[in-house]
Amino acid sequence: MPKKILIPLYGREVAPRFDLAAEAVIVQVDETSRDRREKLVVLPQVSAEKLCHMILTEAIDTLVCGGIEEEYYQYLTWKRITVYDDVIGQWENALNRLLRGELQSGDIITASPEVNTDA
Repeated sequence: MPKKILIPLYGREVAPRFDLAAEAVIVQVDETSRDRREKLVVLPQVSAEKLCHMILTEAIDTLVCGGIEEEYYQYLTWKRITVYDDVIGQWENALNRLLRGELQSGDIITASPEVNTDA
């Protein structure tokens, strides 16, 4: 079953605050995590409610974000979305860690690019 991941962005970094993200990347991966499709979404306005709505309408399985208010965290986990919060670093590195099963909430990912060994 394919998996869909949403990461709110601030440039090339995971957005430091969920409620202030103006853009996000949605990554769809297959069961092996080798086939990826990325879609950049620019939000018409910053809004945690609209971001939550997009997460549900896009059938997102996993959210990787920086700071997120408790009410949105509780709502999304109640809706069975896996949430990795307090993640700091480049979104590509966070995604690679997630796909390798190494990402945890609170991770600070160094600025050095990680090597993708799947290629």
